Formats: sequence, C-alpha cells, structure tokens
Amino acid sequence: MSERGDADGWAPLDPSLPDDAAPRPGPHPHPPAQPQPYGWPQPPGDGRPPGYAWPQGPYGAAYGGYGPPRVKPPWTTPPPKGTPFHRMARTEAHRWWRPLVGTLAIGAGGMVLAMLLLLIGMIARLVVTGDLPESSGPDSDTLLGDDTADLAFNLAALAVFLPVALLVAWGVTRRRPGTLSSVAGRLRWRWMLACSGLAILFCVVSYATSIVAGVTLDDKTSEDVQWVGWGDFLLPAVLIVVLVPFQATAEEYVFRGWMLQAVASCTLENARRRVGRALSVVFRTPWPGIVVGSALFTSGHGYTGWGILDIFAFGAIAAWLAVRTGGLEASIALHVFNNLMAFLIPAAIGELDIEQGGVPWQVVVADIVPMALYAAAVVWLARRMRVETVTAGPDDEGGVPVASPAYPAPVS
Repeated sequence: MSERGDADGWAPLDPSLPDDAAPRPGPHPHPPAQPQPYGWPQPPGDGRPPGYAWPQGPYGAAYGGYGPPRVKPPWTTPPPKGTPFHRMARTEAHRWWRPLVGTLAIGAGGMVLAMLLLLIGMIARLVVTGDLPESSGPDSDTLLGDDTADLAFNLAALAVFLPVALLVAWGVTRRRPGTLSSVAGRLRWRWMLACSGLAILFCVVSYATSIVAGVTLDDKTSEDVQWVGWGDFLLPAVLIVVLVPFQATAEEYVFRGWMLQAVASCTLENARRRVGRALSVVFRTPWPGIVVGSALFTSGHGYTGWGILDIFAFGAIAAWLAVRTGGLEASIALHVFNNLMAFLIPAAIGELDIEQGGVPWQVVVADIVPMALYAAAVVWLARRMRVETVTAGPDDEGGVPVASPAYPAPVS
C-alpha cells in the first residue's frame, strides 16, 4: 500500500491532518513554485509576491501573463530646451544619414509631384481644346500652350514642395513638422501679421528705390509700357494672389527651414582630430547653413552677373532673420510680398513670364537696401515683442517668451 500523498504526487500540507483535509487530485488554481537558481530569493506560495496580481492583456499574454507591458516610444523626438532655430533637427533621433536622405527625398518627391501636375495640365488642355501643346512654332516655348496656364503651373510646381518638406521632416528626421516653422513648433500668426505690415512698407520702399535706379540707368523701354486692361489682367492677378503665398512659403520651408537645419545638425560632435573639432565649432553656428541654403536658392534662378549677388543676398538675409527671430515668419512675409510685387507689376503690362538674366548693379543696390532696412526693422520689432528665439522646455510652456540669444552675431 502506497503511502499517503504518493499516488497523486500531492502531499498534505501537514502530516498530522486527516486524509480528507489533504489536497485532492485535479486542477490546482496555482501551480507550485518552481525552484529558483542558487542565490535567488524564493518567492512564497505560487511565486507571486503577496497582494500582487500579474498584469493581464496583450503584453501579459505574450509573456505567459508575466512581466510588465511594453511602452511604445513616440515616433517624434523634440529638440532639447533652449535650442535655437537652426539646430532644431539635432534631436535624440538624429543620425548622420537623415539630413542627406531627407534632402534627396524632398528633391525627388517635389519633382514627381511637379511632373504629375504637368501631366494633369496637359490632360486638361486636351479635354478643353482637343489638342496638345505644339512642340514647334510660335507657342513651342510654352509648356501648356498658354502664358497664363504656364504661370499657374510654374507657381504650383514650386508650391508642392511644401507638403513634401513637412512630410520628410516627420518621416525621415522623426520630428514634428512644425519644427520647420519656428521654435514654438508652429507658425506664430500674430508675429506673422506684424511682419506682413513691415513687408508692405518694404514693398513701398523697394518700388521707390527701383524708380531711382531706373532714372540712373536712363532706360527708354519704359516709354512703351501700356496697361493691358482688366480683361487680360484679372485672371493672371487672381492666380498670382492665390498661388504666390504657397510658392514663396514652400521655398522658405525648403531653403530657410529644411536646409538651414539640416546643415546645422551635422555638428561633428564626435570628432577627435584638431581640424574636426575646429569644424565642429563652425558647424554649430548658423552660417554654414545660411551659405549652403542661399547658394542652392540662387542656383534655382536664372540670373547672371550682378543678379546672382541679388538673389544670394535675399536668401542670406531671409535665413539670418529666421535665426534671429526663431522662425520663418519674417522671411515668409518678405518673400510673399516681394514676389507679389514682382509678378503683379509685369502682369499689369502683359508680361507673365519674368525674364531672368543679367541685372545692372544699380538695380541690385536698389533691391538690397530695402531688404537690409526690413531686416533691421524686424529685429527691432522682435525685441520689442519679445519673440521666442529658442525652444522652451515643459516648464516654460505658456510662460514668458525666451529672450533672444546671441545666434548669430549681428552683421557688421
């Protein structure tokens, strides 16, 4: 006869208990504790601490009902507190390849969307007129066979780069798209409105200086200029007013937002050689990003001679304002109203295709002087309004804006 407890493998808790008090065969609510390796504390009872319940759910089930649930980290990573605008891409998720891949993605994605727009325009022309644009003849120099349609396409083809840049900032560099806008993570509309007022004054001053430059050049072509009439001006004017803000904003996000931050994120912080450490100090400043972004911005235009200096100066001043004010609002306002004036005035005399090429130095001076005055006024107003120029931490949200840092040094 087997001894008590040997048949079913369960021994009574106390040998002095009667047989009917001993555990019976069958499903046990808690399996016995497994022996622990040497040196580990032996948990009481079934291995669970007193009063502890193992978490139930998908994570607990994946691990047999044991262990804490996994917490999925957020996709976007914020920049550290006190980060200036040009270093907003230097987050914990930064890797050396992200700025390069992002730049290529913006270029490729924008070109694909532009080609798609061209295809849609050709299909629309085919539906309306029944034929495609001529490849030879007087209209062969137009894409869609009409100057107004070409104007709309050229502006829209640049505007499509805006959503591409925002998507790449989120998908490639793993940060909020608003970090391309300002240190506040969004466009600051009150500050944008103030900059727009200054930009209107800039247009007035720029128009006046252009008249002075025209007098010094003794240009006789202005005598043949005539008003085209509302019938030929109204549709191009509406397209310009609607599309130019998106076109100018897209260029600011790409060249003064993405490029400025992409270059400044490559700070060579792990460099050990003396040359590498010296370059690291330089790349921490906004000036490499300002130069690279302005050079690429200039290469996208067809100006030659003094005109190259004019476009480069525009890009450099706009980027400098982005750093000094902590966002793109001032440069967007300058770019939008400058382009509105540049497109609407020629459209009023029937010129929808802006000619680029050589520019006299007098015209360049007439352009740069109003831009410099606008920049000085913006910096002054930003200090008066205490515009944020560095990122705020969690404790600073909703508090007093952060004062302007010394990035970069004022242009002498």
